[in-house]
Amino acid sequence: MMQSKTTFIAISLLLALGLSACDKPGPAEQAGKKMDQAASDTGKKVGETVDKLENKMTEQGAKSAQAFDDTEITAKVKAELLGEPGLKSLQISVDTVKGVVTLTGTVDSKANSDKAKARAMAIGGVRDVTNQLVVTSAK
Repeated sequence: MMQSKTTFIAISLLLALGLSACDKPGPAEQAGKKMDQAASDTGKKVGETVDKLENKMTEQGAKSAQAFDDTEITAKVKAELLGEPGLKSLQISVDTVKGVVTLTGTVDSKANSDKAKARAMAIGGVRDVTNQLVVTSAK
């Protein structure tokens, strides 16, 4: 009976020591924590990268939309000038950047230069018109 008590006490002590050792982090637990931290850091970096990419795409979308708007404005101004009697639209070039229309080329009078500018200003989306038309005398 004494031997079984001793064996029981010895087994109990070994179990107690084993359980107390479980409270201390070993190499496996430390490696697991490091892996968890690395995964968390990677997740944050991926999130930041996605945010940056979304911002770039938004910027590019805005630039594309502006380029489309400028192209549309240029086409509308050219169509307006083609339909205007007295303007030699084939001698007038139209360029649009961020809603600012630039007219270049030649016209036969100051009145036609002013008319071309006024027609361009009347187009929706035009913020300003830079009139660089040169008046030449008709031959």
